[in-house]
Amino acid sequence: MANKDAEKWDFIIKPKSGWSNIDFCEIFRYRDLILMFVKRDFVTFYKQTILGPLWYIIQPLVNSVIFTIIFSRVAEIPTDGMPPFLFYMAGTVTWGYFATCLTQTSNTFVTNREIFGKVYFPRMTIPISIVITGLFQFMIQFVIFIGFLLYFWYQGVQVVPTFMVLALPLILLQMAVLGLGMGMLISSLVTKYRDLTFAMTFAVQIWMYLTPVVYPLTQVPERYRNLYALNPMVSFVETFRGAFLGVSSIEPSQIFISVLGTVGVFFAGVVLFRRIEKTFMDTV
Repeated sequence: MANKDAEKWDFIIKPKSGWSNIDFCEIFRYRDLILMFVKRDFVTFYKQTILGPLWYIIQPLVNSVIFTIIFSRVAEIPTDGMPPFLFYMAGTVTWGYFATCLTQTSNTFVTNREIFGKVYFPRMTIPISIVITGLFQFMIQFVIFIGFLLYFWYQGVQVVPTFMVLALPLILLQMAVLGLGMGMLISSLVTKYRDLTFAMTFAVQIWMYLTPVVYPLTQVPERYRNLYALNPMVSFVETFRGAFLGVSSIEPSQIFISVLGTVGVFFAGVVLFRRIEKTFMDTV
């Protein structure tokens, strides 16, 4: 009995649930694994492609050109005095990062079920690695956006960045937290309701059009804007445009609503993710 009491273990694996039991120290200890997953995601994305990383550049450019032609030239939707191409590219780059985090994180349990069933590691390392991978994609597209911004400025277009550029790290952090939380929430539901995998494609498209990506916030009737601001992506896109293009209609109260919504989604996603990760192997 004395020998049994004297036993000391360096590491104990036991089931946990709830956001209050997240062991961030444990996740940090697995930082090398997170970096390995980031590298894996890059290799998987570029494998058997001819253009490789150029797709990160081509996608926002093509989308921005199409949006400029359809929404600015054909539909004649105003851009609040901003150059249409820069207006749409700012929205595309911002939305692209969030959409990447959301869509790829939402398949966490399904796409990684084999490795989950063979070895133990904190399951949250995979969605976190997806968010980091998406950040590299955003940075590439952001550099291209800055290049076009400088070009328009050199051509004499009045584009005046504001002090809000200092908030860019906070914008990225909040977008990452929102994408991570929503992705974990959906990935947990996908283990039981596979139809959500197919619904995600439509949901992301609808969400984009409910966000001021292809139109300015001023096009939304003022009496509906607080309700509209319940969509956290509204403040991200508008703040980003205001920071680098100098024009934004977002109010501080609407940003506050966005922050509350992001925190609520993240905690809901974590709670459900932690609950499902103990039993998902029985359903996937």
